[in-house]
Amino acid sequence: MTTKVQRQQAVSRLITKHPVTSQPQLLELLAGEGMAATQATVSRDLEDLGAVKVRVPGGDTVYAIPEFEPARLAPEDHLRRVMGEWVAEVRCSANLVVLRTPPGCAHVVASALDRSSVRGLIGTVAGDDTLLCVADEGFGGVALAVALRELAGLA
Repeated sequence: MTTKVQRQQAVSRLITKHPVTSQPQLLELLAGEGMAATQATVSRDLEDLGAVKVRVPGGDTVYAIPEFEPARLAPEDHLRRVMGEWVAEVRCSANLVVLRTPPGCAHVVASALDRSSVRGLIGTVAGDDTLLCVADEGFGGVALAVALRELAGLA
């Protein structure tokens, strides 16, 4: 018998490893790991885990679980992958840098940036397809924009 914690860990792992677009698909993946569950149970699990649907390149929407682990730094290769996949534009004004993403993706980029060690970045505020990055006054927005463009492969 699988416990709720074990099932939710499996759900989280599967969403991370596979582009899960629907609850029936998630049920099939769980069954492939020997875990039986109903759609209602999986729906509650997704809600408990804080799963959200995000749009990925190509237009599909997949489940993602935002991570909130302030003490955990995002590895630079993860940050480069997120930035490269989802940042379409980087613009600067004074100590503010605005990043544009596809609809529904700004929070994923903001989370990766907030958990990174990007020099000069104080913090982020994310909307649906736009995020605001605040540069340290001594570092400046222009230098931060250059660094973020490079991370996104837009330099």
